[in-house]
Amino acid sequence: MYAITGITGKVGSALARSLLAANLPVRAVLRDAAKAAEWRARGCDVAIAEMDDAASLAASFRDAEGVFILPPSEFDPEPGFPEARRVIDAVTKALSDAHPAKVVCLSTIGADAPHENLLTQRTLLEQAVGGLGLPVTFLRPGWFMENAQWDVPAARDEGVLRSFLQPADKSFPMVATQDVGHTAAALLREDWSGTRIVELEGPARVSPNAIARAFAAALGHPVSVEIVPRETWEVLFRAQGSRNPLPRIRMIDGFNEGWIDFANEGRAARKGVTTIESVIADLVKASGGKAVA
Repeated sequence: MYAITGITGKVGSALARSLLAANLPVRAVLRDAAKAAEWRARGCDVAIAEMDDAASLAASFRDAEGVFILPPSEFDPEPGFPEARRVIDAVTKALSDAHPAKVVCLSTIGADAPHENLLTQRTLLEQAVGGLGLPVTFLRPGWFMENAQWDVPAARDEGVLRSFLQPADKSFPMVATQDVGHTAAALLREDWSGTRIVELEGPARVSPNAIARAFAAALGHPVSVEIVPRETWEVLFRAQGSRNPLPRIRMIDGFNEGWIDFANEGRAARKGVTTIESVIADLVKASGGKAVA
């Protein structure tokens, strides 16, 4: 039995579909009991647990051949990351108590970054779970291609891609969530000992210019890149409701300045197969915009 947290999200659902397609048993670890019927109908066992509740998590992990940990993301954390630490404490206690045969944790590119930033939440996760003595794989994907969802309205309605990633011609390690899920499923089926790190990015690195071209192709009209000046970020993020924007700002700095990246520019990273063009086309269709065939 494979116990999957975060199964209702893009990564978790892709992982679960991959395992189910191989006729492997899946336990859906859900926060919301109202979603249980859907996953039972797909052939899953179901457990109800909160990610900050060690007892319910341990019960959901018990007797599992493999466990997938997808911690919730906190985009506006309090100083010191107390929200992430509560989840990490619960997850590590649950894994210690349940002692599954192996664990795959969704971490991130930048978990090894030299400066504190938004992704430090995953650094803390790796440090804690890696100390349990279990066979653990930390899957570090690049920037999610699906983050471009937030750019759809401006690209569609104004013909503009406002980019915090910069300069516009710099290529960044990105990956589609379905590739993350499929890779996680493959990792859960592997055998290993100790702790290992697996980096994952898409088939090619992606620049803001490439994203704009993908939007233009999907929408059928030109889309230009407009760089958002660094000095305006804090005001913009606070206007959006952020109370502590510095970790997010420092994360973007890390990508732009190059201190968030994979080792050797990703030469040893696993590669997904999904392109930015196909992801953007799907996002445009899902938004109600008409993608070009």
